[in-house]
Amino acid sequence: MNDPFQEDSAAGPLGATGKSEGKMSTETEEKLAASLTAETTELLPFLPYLLQDFWELGSDPMVIAELIKEQVDLSENTKVLDLACGKGAVSVKIAQKLRVKVKGIDLIPAFTEFAAQKAKEFDVDDLCDFAVDDINEAVKKEKDYDCVILGAVGNVLGSPIETLNKLRSTIRTGGHIVIDECYLPDDGKQEDVRYNNYEYFTKKQWEALFDKAGLELIKTVLNSDDTENLDSVSGMAAITTRANELIEKYPDKKAIFEGYIRSQQNEYDDIDNSLVAVTWILKKRGHHLEELL
Repeated sequence: MNDPFQEDSAAGPLGATGKSEGKMSTETEEKLAASLTAETTELLPFLPYLLQDFWELGSDPMVIAELIKEQVDLSENTKVLDLACGKGAVSVKIAQKLRVKVKGIDLIPAFTEFAAQKAKEFDVDDLCDFAVDDINEAVKKEKDYDCVILGAVGNVLGSPIETLNKLRSTIRTGGHIVIDECYLPDDGKQEDVRYNNYEYFTKKQWEALFDKAGLELIKTVLNSDDTENLDSVSGMAAITTRANELIEKYPDKKAIFEGYIRSQQNEYDDIDNSLVAVTWILKKRGHHLEELL
């Protein structure tokens, strides 16, 4: 990953060269920071460095690939959209395993550049296309996909119903949506969540929203820690090491980096103790409920 220690890294909020290629509102910037457990948008330029030890940034590519393989009628013309694709682990592994075309979109250029490199490494660069954009803008342009994926990004696309409607707009009738999320257990409470970056819903609340958005829940997979990603212990160790390196270089930003360590630990604790991590695959019905009213 690029080194934010370079003097020009402060010039722009997200780019590998210190330049932001995508247009981003203050609201989107704040939601992006929150989805990546950053307490302040000031941390955004340093995220590529802090997360350099990770390829998978939340979602399990193999779980998603298996769901798509099971539920989607695949062909050489199948098109998959991976929103907030991060460093491309899901996109690349889906392309490799299923031999389908995948477009990954993320707002951080350093992430999409890394993703493109991994696509070449896995010999699927002919199947993968990565672009820098705000996914709120991308959903207005990207249409008629067979499947769209949104992995563990909180409320970047808005409220849950806004998120579902935006995702629904990108796929054809009969197309599928894969969402990586966390929900509150039936007896859980919002105040039990330590990294309280947005309101969590229960499974029943989510299911009601699926119906309202004209989506059918096809299958649910409860996520476990048995993935290729770093577990909470080794993950926290890697993040703490990188944050301490940044503190040494930028002592005036110590509070920001310590805040990131704290928020990341809280998120790990929430998933272990207060939330249910899940991957859903949904199918788009022929007509949206609101379109019939």
